Amino acid sequence: MPRILGIDPGSRVTGYGIVDDAPDGSVYIASGCIQVRPGQFPQRLKQIFDGVDAIVGKYLPDELAIEQVFMHRNADSALKLGQARGAAMCAVLVHDLAVYEYAARQIKQALVGKGSADKLQVRHMVKILLGLDGEIQIDASDALGVALCHAHHRQTERRLHERGVYPS
Repeated sequence: MPRILGIDPGSRVTGYGIVDDAPDGSVYIASGCIQVRPGQFPQRLKQIFDGVDAIVGKYLPDELAIEQVFMHRNADSALKLGQARGAAMCAVLVHDLAVYEYAARQIKQALVGKGSADKLQVRHMVKILLGLDGEIQIDASDALGVALCHAHHRQTERRLHERGVYPS
């Protein structure tokens, strides 16, 4: 059963969530946030790299699912987010993990059923799908959402292969 690391990249807070893709559904392993200390931007990127590297070393995931960068209003923010995303991706690529990317709308559609869902709706569905009680930081729930989206895609692909829709 593959272990999936989901990442919600951010230049100040990077969320992570880890699930096992079991045959009967996803199983929660861990989640949290890498809080980046203030400082020069290159040093903040190194903190993200080091944090993700430590998570990979501790939990030994097989695959990374990460949210794609989207351009909203502020180009500078999108560039910084892209660089934070790159630092996280490089940290897993050092360990030879496969990387899968999903658009925010795809993730929301997979979890909530509509691509325009807000973060609170995503967090609510993450808690339901994983059977979690208590509060989860929003960045961690977003990361778990990315991991769950990837697990759902894997499960659908597996079912299609079993039915002969996709040749091996």
